[in-house]
Amino acid sequence: MPRPSVERIQLDELTCWQIRHADKELLISQQGAQILSYKENGRPLVWLSDQAAFKQGQPVRGGVPICWPWFANLEHNPEPVQTMHNQPSSATAHGFVRSLGWQLQGIETEGNGVRLDFVFDTRLHPQPDWPYAAQLHFQVRLDDRLHMALTTCNLSDTTLRYSQALHSYFAVSDIRQVKIEGLQGHSYLDCLDGWSRKHQTDEPVFSAETDRVYLDTPAAIAIIDDPWGRKINLLSSGSRSAVVWNPWTEKSLRLTQFAHNAWQGMLCIEHANAAEDFQALESGEQHTLSVSIWSS
Repeated sequence: MPRPSVERIQLDELTCWQIRHADKELLISQQGAQILSYKENGRPLVWLSDQAAFKQGQPVRGGVPICWPWFANLEHNPEPVQTMHNQPSSATAHGFVRSLGWQLQGIETEGNGVRLDFVFDTRLHPQPDWPYAAQLHFQVRLDDRLHMALTTCNLSDTTLRYSQALHSYFAVSDIRQVKIEGLQGHSYLDCLDGWSRKHQTDEPVFSAETDRVYLDTPAAIAIIDDPWGRKINLLSSGSRSAVVWNPWTEKSLRLTQFAHNAWQGMLCIEHANAAEDFQALESGEQHTLSVSIWSS
């Protein structure tokens, strides 16, 4: 099998890395260490908006943005996460690391694949309203699957409480014709209904805007896409929560970098440490959230 190829490219203002390996193609931005797209046999698994803008200091719509050290709006996080921030009312959604520069620590070809390692250190990017020392390590490995692992190490002398998510956008044939396997029987918080707790009786399907945080989730979840004759498999560790999101018609009109009909071809399943699944690390401790993706 030919060796993987890694090429540095420039997309407008962003430095990116394009990796080709066998029938797979991966695109990563150094800003935010954000996976932008992932394809198998020329078909996208990880969705990137046709209207994506590649600007410094601005998250790109699609791919896998890293949400840290809080997920969603800070006010919707548990109080221990909110109190880590000096000015919760001014906090931007999904934390701050997704729009800042990460350090590319290395690119290594190993066995039948390639690995990229990115590092973000809050001591090099001090945040005045979040004054803690932590180092993030994001490892991306591509072999017969796509593997992502986000490790947080608490370098502060106090307990670090945070939520996070790998905000993965997946490409689907038609959101109205797909379903999720693995969440049946689980409870979720309905973010569109005052974060009320509900129970998922059947496999989730989609007929309207959806924004839910599923709780006590299994390691294995899958997107069943019958029109495209494929199954997108997701295998996680270090996570007991997953966010399921699709903006549908009305909200799509308010989103940036998002065509009015783009909701039809995407679905977010975001493995997370969200809601009651937030993390609390003592000084010197670390935690890893990982997800592997492949189609069958």
